[in-house]
Amino acid sequence: MPESTSPPPQQPWENNWSPDTSRVPGTRRLWLAGGLAMATIVGCVTAVAVMDARPDGVSPKSAPPAPTGGATIPGLISFASPSATGTATPPGKSGLSSAQPSGTTSGKPSPTPITSTPPKSPAPGTTSSNDPKPPTSSATWRFVNSVNYPDRYWRVSDGRVTLDTITSSSARQDATFELVKGLADSSCYSFVTADGDYLRHREFVLRAEDHDGSSLFRQDATFCPRSLAHSDAIALESVNYPGRFLRHQNFRLRLDPYEHHGQYYADAAFRLVTDVARTGNE
Repeated sequence: MPESTSPPPQQPWENNWSPDTSRVPGTRRLWLAGGLAMATIVGCVTAVAVMDARPDGVSPKSAPPAPTGGATIPGLISFASPSATGTATPPGKSGLSSAQPSGTTSGKPSPTPITSTPPKSPAPGTTSSNDPKPPTSSATWRFVNSVNYPDRYWRVSDGRVTLDTITSSSARQDATFELVKGLADSSCYSFVTADGDYLRHREFVLRAEDHDGSSLFRQDATFCPRSLAHSDAIALESVNYPGRFLRHQNFRLRLDPYEHHGQYYADAAFRLVTDVARTGNE
């Protein structure tokens, strides 16, 4: 039986066909992509032109009228300068603080504050015309009376100075001080006890100690009088710690920095008197 075999595949040139070599492969796809990109660009440009165009006879939306008479548009912060006819700025620092009432409030007189400024402290070595003058005599004996405790006086007790009532002759002697010119500044004060000791601050506590001759002792024992609102009261400022004043606290004399409140002011106010108030026990 004869063996059947399939005919061999025919080559293109056997069918009279040959590849077209006049066109670069893929040219049709490139033309299609280019046309699509051009159509996209033209469409975008057309859309932008339509959005920017305004129909004939249609005017843009009118802007709101400008406020007059100092008024502002709600919801906006105005930075315009105030008009000359506006409300006057109240007195005070930078025009920001409200005006302070004077005279009476609601028909009642307003209370007078004890103080609003610290005692005046002139330059070291100088005195103001309003400040108390230093003692002119070397034997000026005084009692130091508290302003807010008028029945109490400085008194040396166990080497420290306290604020006590004077009920005996011994207490009277402990409360008597010789007022002399300041050891470190002749325009200020130093206080000498009946025993010859000086009042000086040590660890900011007022004490009675023997003069050791040192420069530190002379400074610690010198206090400069400063005028207060009370015509006959003074505050005593340390010469070597400016801004610190003698004050009583728990009836003990200390050297504390100035504090802006009435309690400190009252605790630091003293009178130099020539006698003590008489009591029934004396």
